[in-house]
Amino acid sequence: MVSSSITPVLLSVAVYLCAAGAVNPGFVVRLTQMGLDYARQQGMTVLQQELAKVHLPDFSGSAHSPVGKVKYHFDSMKIRNFQLPNSQISPMPGVGLKLSISGGFIEIDGRWHVKALHISTKGGFNLKVEGISISVGLKVGSDTSGRPTIALSDCSNHISDVKIHVSGKLSWLVDLFRHNVDNALRKAIENQICPLVSNSITSKLEPLLQTLKVTAKIDNVAAIDYSLTGPPPVTTDCVDVQLKGEFFELSHRTPPPFSPPALKLPSDHSLMVYFGVSDYLFNTAGFVYYTAGKLIFNITDNMIPKDFSIRLNTSSFGVLIPQLKKMYPDMLMKLKISSTSAPSLDIRPGNITISPHIDIQAYVILPNSSLAPAFLLNLTTTALAKVAVKSGWIVGNLELSRVLMDLKHSDVGPFSVVILNTAVNYYLSKVILPQVNRK
Repeated sequence: MVSSSITPVLLSVAVYLCAAGAVNPGFVVRLTQMGLDYARQQGMTVLQQELAKVHLPDFSGSAHSPVGKVKYHFDSMKIRNFQLPNSQISPMPGVGLKLSISGGFIEIDGRWHVKALHISTKGGFNLKVEGISISVGLKVGSDTSGRPTIALSDCSNHISDVKIHVSGKLSWLVDLFRHNVDNALRKAIENQICPLVSNSITSKLEPLLQTLKVTAKIDNVAAIDYSLTGPPPVTTDCVDVQLKGEFFELSHRTPPPFSPPALKLPSDHSLMVYFGVSDYLFNTAGFVYYTAGKLIFNITDNMIPKDFSIRLNTSSFGVLIPQLKKMYPDMLMKLKISSTSAPSLDIRPGNITISPHIDIQAYVILPNSSLAPAFLLNLTTTALAKVAVKSGWIVGNLELSRVLMDLKHSDVGPFSVVILNTAVNYYLSKVILPQVNRK
């Protein structure tokens, strides 16, 4: 599942989940220890691939032995097997993440050359390095653009045992200075692990983090800002990623006239990940679309399902408003539905509601296609919002619960709005709501 092409992505997941902050967010993702463990499982394969690139340089030396001074040279060393079987990742409160690895194993093949007295011989060797332990601390934060940053806060490693098996003529000579060889190889490997980890962070992970997008275009009107809001709240149990979660207009970005409220997640940590969304995210969306003049919808008769008896024409409405039919006999009508203010979402435990204020302007379509105003209704309704996460996106649907109407103005004389309840409720639920939900 993991390939080298997604190495930086897997490593950046944990980093991104640490760089959040002090300003109240509109959206929060909480990664528990279970979630960190899952990320660790995915990332360890990648880390193992990187550490397998350890290069062991040729080395030479000399040692005193029972047969006199011995000169040796080891070269052509290649890693044949590299395993990191045991690992653990955990939050470091106020800092970031700690990665601990133990029980690591490396197997290396190479060639050896020895000169002693007047003897010169050579052969092959197999080296097994056991008990490799690595401890890496990652300090994370965010830059001024809201992108995550990462730095190596500390790194240490240790090798418990080195075993070398030599082959070839007079291979017993190597046994005379085996201790020197073991120590030299141990030091050569230990000296490269932490620099390799540091180089992987600076050359691969850091550049990737600087290219991460912090905004996403929703449509031709709006985009969403999901940049980090500041330093991470990291506890011993979890890491919270706090994102701005703010909609903005593409053509002209203006701050919303309200601030995000405090968002508190439950203390439960039994799942890998938790999502928290405040009404700020949805209310900035409403503000943007209202300001851009996009919360205006038109209904004409060809949009009404054929099986609905009350057509959008003066003949049908004339049954409810007789004077309308007298003034405009057998003519089509049009409804212009617009929000009179930015819709506001209210999120409470177990209940998400929205109470928009709407104007419905009814027109008669004259024979020359011009519009004659008929009446203007003011509508107040309460809608239930159902929110879910689908394919990585937050999606929502509205369901109307009740509608209250008032007649603001009439160009066809006075009438009771009660008689229009059935028609207006039907038009809203069957025509307007599907359009709103698609947005």
